[in-house]
Amino acid sequence: MEAISATAKIESYHAHVYYSGAAERAAAGSLREALQQRFAVALGNWHDQPIGPHPLPMYQVSFAIREFARVVPWLMLNHDGLSILVHPNTDDGYRDHAEHALWIGAQRKLRFDVLRELLGQ
Repeated sequence: MEAISATAKIESYHAHVYYSGAAERAAAGSLREALQQRFAVALGNWHDQPIGPHPLPMYQVSFAIREFARVVPWLMLNHDGLSILVHPNTDDGYRDHAEHALWIGAQRKLRFDVLRELLGQ
């Protein structure tokens, strides 16, 4: 396999915070407030129904490369049992979700067929 410098191609990161049911939505809300207070992040809308390739309700957290070393370790210790998908944003959205992602908490099965359709692949 050819080694590439993926770091040079990463433009930013997304974290998708998944929840199911009222208790997890409340935990996701607390996590959201803490993220907003502690870090330079942009918070996406709540999606109370699965959307795109995401199998559960979720919201997205966007953050710059410089925030990765602060945000991700904090999420590892403070995810409160929630599943969180963290992925880079490069010029290959499919690989970002399917191959370059990491999971905090339980891994969920993404709907890659939907993602391919959205990306026109």
